[in-house]
Amino acid sequence: MLHLKVIACEIAFREICHLAAGSANLIDLEFLTQGHHDHPEQGRTEVQQKIEAVPPGKYDAILLGYGLCSNILAGLHTAHTPLVIPRAHDCITLFLGSKERYQKLFNTRPGTYYYTSGWLECRRRRGGKATDSLGAFLPANAIGVLPSTYLQWVEKYGEEKARYLVEVMDRWTEHYTHGALIDYDFTKGLGLTEQVQRICSDRGWKFEQIEGDLSLLQRWLAGDWPEDQFLIVPPSQQVVPTYDEKIVGLSPHDPNGE
Repeated sequence: MLHLKVIACEIAFREICHLAAGSANLIDLEFLTQGHHDHPEQGRTEVQQKIEAVPPGKYDAILLGYGLCSNILAGLHTAHTPLVIPRAHDCITLFLGSKERYQKLFNTRPGTYYYTSGWLECRRRRGGKATDSLGAFLPANAIGVLPSTYLQWVEKYGEEKARYLVEVMDRWTEHYTHGALIDYDFTKGLGLTEQVQRICSDRGWKFEQIEGDLSLLQRWLAGDWPEDQFLIVPPSQQVVPTYDEKIVGLSPHDPNGE
């Protein structure tokens, strides 16, 4: 039995908890607020602080539940306990089972935006409920911005600039034609299909449902870490992007930052 420490994005909360409940290993879970990939330097700092807070000698490994995600992993290092990281460009790989399956789906239909239970629940936690009265303050096309975020922008920049930021942020939707829900047997009772169907209808996208695959996360929690699927980061090394099929690799860590 391994004793593992998980530090992961809350977007994978349900999936990781579901697998941890059936794992033969002893697993301590810690979830960080979703959205750190939007501010990678800040997110990287917080993840590194969580790594450094892990006491030496307590765990066999620290499992990081993140994809490369805007280079949030770049530079992460450990002083004593090895890190184990799935080879994934972003979290969608974790929900589809492999980077190969993600690439195949992307090649088949590149204009697809993926939804999971975590994405929908994080959106709701941040004030993105469709019936939220704050929605009345948003521009009509503000489909990708949460009401709470918009009000923060108004307070910080003024209403005119806030509305401009909404327009810029919402342009990402122009590149998508489909919305796909990644679903599992244990999430089918959550009403996710109806939620994503409404979102797709509002955005003029076609809806589809994709069967999720938790095999990558299951191996991660089981301690089965083949080199082609996981990066193991020993002490004195740090994570670097490789810009190839490996996604992440290692380089010596300089504690002086030189």
